[in-house]
Amino acid sequence: MSSRTIVLAAALLASVAIPATAQAAPDFRAEVTTLTNAERAKAGCGALSRHTALDAASQGHAEDMAKNNYFSHTGRDGSSPFDRTKRAGYPSNSAQGENIAAGYRDAAAVVAGWMSSPGHRRNILNCKYKSIGVGYATATSGQWRTLWVQNFGSV
Repeated sequence: MSSRTIVLAAALLASVAIPATAQAAPDFRAEVTTLTNAERAKAGCGALSRHTALDAASQGHAEDMAKNNYFSHTGRDGSSPFDRTKRAGYPSNSAQGENIAAGYRDAAAVVAGWMSSPGHRRNILNCKYKSIGVGYATATSGQWRTLWVQNFGSV
């Protein structure tokens, strides 16, 4: 088998549609973090570190929105982003922010979308933030097929 054949075979495998449930959410989450940190570096802000409590709050909210076909900073239980991060164990006496998005196909598109929105951009470029959590979920039905959440914190 020539090297060209191997490359073509790899390309064919990469183009096979993978069911949404089989996609690796942690890969998308890491890519969102990397792209967010690249935007922060351009603005002179320090890199954000992933925080397990912010990750848990973000992922839980993304999954809830996907499962229940809604899109809001307010959870179905009436929770705010700050309620969800506190429940996940993040210090409530810290500066925090949340970005949500729906319908974007990949991490680059969602970060570009957030950067073109003044409020979302302000969260990403807030140099006071030190930590990030990222959530990503897919839905097989409903209005939105992909849901994204970023939670930021100053701890």
